[in-house]
Amino acid sequence: MDDLIKLAPLDPPVLDVVRRRWSPRTFSDRPVSEDDLRACLSAAQWAASTYNEQEWRYVVARREDRKRFSKALACLVPKNQQWAKLAPVLMFSIGRPTFSRNGKPNPVWQHDVGLASGQLVLQATALGLYAHQMAGIEHELIRKTYKIPPEFEPVAGIAIGYIGRADDLPEDFRAAEVEPRTRRPLSETVFSDEWGHPGLIAEASGG
Repeated sequence: MDDLIKLAPLDPPVLDVVRRRWSPRTFSDRPVSEDDLRACLSAAQWAASTYNEQEWRYVVARREDRKRFSKALACLVPKNQQWAKLAPVLMFSIGRPTFSRNGKPNPVWQHDVGLASGQLVLQATALGLYAHQMAGIEHELIRKTYKIPPEFEPVAGIAIGYIGRADDLPEDFRAAEVEPRTRRPLSETVFSDEWGHPGLIAEASGG
């Protein structure tokens, strides 16, 4: 499994959980403890949000509870079901697109849900867990299955667990599992004077 521990090549150094975080598709059959799962959800609970709206909600299923886990697995697109069935925990993030105080549209609701899930994922990493977030979910099936109120919207799926072996995956996924992690240089993502012109921070770091 050591070949699947992919440390990001960051300079200058950042928090260790940022270096270690990545999104595997293979998970061991080791269960995630209730305390660790609660810690991850608590990290999400304390994320920042606009006007403290706390727009996020989570639906959680653990593999030990076969009925609930099967129900959650069925709410993923078929391609994701092929590997996510290995995960000890499946979640769905849910968000509210309107302000609870006045019903008006909240333009940053997805940003806030993503921030909460980001904290959840980093807490998982700190506990030696790995998380893989998924856009490939069946939105309407989630709404129907879990009786989601009309004022809320499904956002993403999240698989959480201890890392497994690439050989345990269906063949279609194995090659991607061992590929190096890459990112665009800062010079392509940080701007100052105008779009496309590297920002001062990017220039100083050499990208």
